[in-house]
Amino acid sequence: MPRVAPSQVVAFIDQTFPWVATQTVGYNINLVRENSGELAGLLDLVDKIPEELLTLDGGDYSSFICSVAAIRERLALWRARGELALELVFVRGLRQLSPVTLIRQALSSCPDQSPAPATTELNFINDPDLKANLRNDIGAINRALSNSEWKSATVLAGSTIEALLLWALQQRQPVDITIAISALRTSGTLSQQPSGALESWNLHEYIEVAENLGIIKQQTATQTRLAKDFRNLIHPGRALRLRQKCDRATALSAVAGMEHVVRDLT
Repeated sequence: MPRVAPSQVVAFIDQTFPWVATQTVGYNINLVRENSGELAGLLDLVDKIPEELLTLDGGDYSSFICSVAAIRERLALWRARGELALELVFVRGLRQLSPVTLIRQALSSCPDQSPAPATTELNFINDPDLKANLRNDIGAINRALSNSEWKSATVLAGSTIEALLLWALQQRQPVDITIAISALRTSGTLSQQPSGALESWNLHEYIEVAENLGIIKQQTATQTRLAKDFRNLIHPGRALRLRQKCDRATALSAVAGMEHVVRDLT
């Protein structure tokens, strides 16, 4: 099922019911049977918003649910009674505003991205903004897998591995990283000196230095190397040369690498 963001519904309301954004208590708008198509479309969109994006408190959530229910009930009444059915002005017990207005107000405060409740917590990261960003990415990866969006899952999992390993290396002393690089250069694992700034390294460098420092296990390094190779498939020239493309196998391999890293860092 398509995933609809709250802002998309707000935009639909603003386009279809332009009076909603400025309605105030006492300025009544009558929704009539002729509005059935627009209201039915609104309900379809609302039904496709993932639960985790409805970040509303008790009162706002109740108002949102009751407004949706009132529209659904009135549509059924209009279908059953035709011209004899009553107009819909506001919902008894709520603020005297159109239920469409109340829905818009509620959705305006909701985010367009939020991880599902079952998404890995990443409690080892003490930066709340970074943690929230990475959890949103992991949530997007899980949705991509569910929707068979193999390229999105492959590329985003590789990007998340990079971010996790960068964060982990930033927690280490610079001298430790220098010693690890020296050992990897001597063994030939790294063919050249990484760029001075950690943020400028590539995924290959993150993986090899993290493994040398014991940040990730050997098995994890092996799996993330696959993720590195698959992530390179976003470059059309490489995909053409190798006759490869992102598919279910590349997505699952990249996500497995990400999960191995999360496990080792936890």
